[in-house]
Amino acid sequence: MNKKIKMLVAKPGLDGHDRGLKVIANAFAAVNMGVVYLGIHQTPESIVDAAVEHGVDGIAISFLTGAHMVLLPRIIKLLGARKKANLPIIVGGIIPSEDVKCLRCYRNVKYFAPGVPIDEVTGYISSKIK
Repeated sequence: MNKKIKMLVAKPGLDGHDRGLKVIANAFAAVNMGVVYLGIHQTPESIVDAAVEHGVDGIAISFLTGAHMVLLPRIIKLLGARKKANLPIIVGGIIPSEDVKCLRCYRNVKYFAPGVPIDEVTGYISSKIK
């Protein structure tokens, strides 16, 4: 019997654009994944606390404000401190290509640019989390 995958969906920082979050949360639900939706204006601490509390299998976050190079490393550091360093994180949003190269240094992070087919994202999660 396969375990139902549960994903946390959140937007760290002060950006209020949540369309991408809603699209990905609905996509996860459509393929029978559980969704913990935190929404906008989350801190790295609130994201990690919720991930641990809800026992999620992965985290989906979105950035548009340019804070990804500060907030994402903080989230990763906090996950490590909570013994969740290997929790898969998918990142979406507008991120400069130079920064995408930096994100590849994190072994548990996968970036999906705007416009990527949703089934590519859900397929990645399904294959990564067993």
